[in-house]
Amino acid sequence: MSIFDLPKIDGHCHVLDPQRFAYPAAVAYHPQGQEVGTAAYFSHVMAAYGVQHALLVGPNSGYGTDNRCLLDAIAQGEGRFKGVAVLAANTSAPALRALQAQGVVGVAFNCALHGLPHYQDIDPLLGRLAELGLWAQFQVEGDQLAALLPRLERSGVRTLIDHCGRPTLADGPDAPGVLALLRLADSGLGVVKLSGFAKFSQQGYPFADAQAHVMRLWEAFGPARCIWASDWPYLRASYRLDYGTLLKLAEHWFTPDQCQHMMWDTPKKLFDW
Repeated sequence: MSIFDLPKIDGHCHVLDPQRFAYPAAVAYHPQGQEVGTAAYFSHVMAAYGVQHALLVGPNSGYGTDNRCLLDAIAQGEGRFKGVAVLAANTSAPALRALQAQGVVGVAFNCALHGLPHYQDIDPLLGRLAELGLWAQFQVEGDQLAALLPRLERSGVRTLIDHCGRPTLADGPDAPGVLALLRLADSGLGVVKLSGFAKFSQQGYPFADAQAHVMRLWEAFGPARCIWASDWPYLRASYRLDYGTLLKLAEHWFTPDQCQHMMWDTPKKLFDW
């Protein structure tokens, strides 16, 4: 059976629709051209590749904490979408519950973009997320997770790690950030997204230098805590990326049974589809 015939859930993608939802002026980077992807267009991409559901992540690029485009996509998506919002640190429990009722399953924190000091005051928010059963989703790079991990462990929040933790591969398999990711695997709190290889590979597609790290994460987290994601529409990508070739790469690296777990069984269970 081809990878295109398997049922699939995309665990990390973005929708951007500046014609309907203008970018706030205060957000420094405004995606344009091929970076823009509306929910309507993405629904056609999903249909073309046999993707039934997708976890939409509010992009810091373009929208920042403006979640209108994300929430509209979920509301119009007829059950196809759930979301991860970008929120201020002082977001209250009632506001979180209201977002939960609209299909939001977590909150995104982009340390790779903003740096760790930007998130120095989020510990109370992490506690509220833990109490409500919401996910805290972190995009880190290099060794950032090593500094962040004790805070996550104290909060007990369910944690999603974007894009394989974006290691600096040149630092080797025992770099502090990689070891922190493995410790998160041991804690049982974490789920890792096997995605975003272009964000840490130094070789480009087909990302041969990233494969050993990806497979190590599969072994550490296991099939019940690894999910596949496309990262569509590839914001800030420095070279062309395509949905179909990324699916074929997963088919090359993983067995059909492993693909079934990370593309369907696991995200379906974790996000209650």
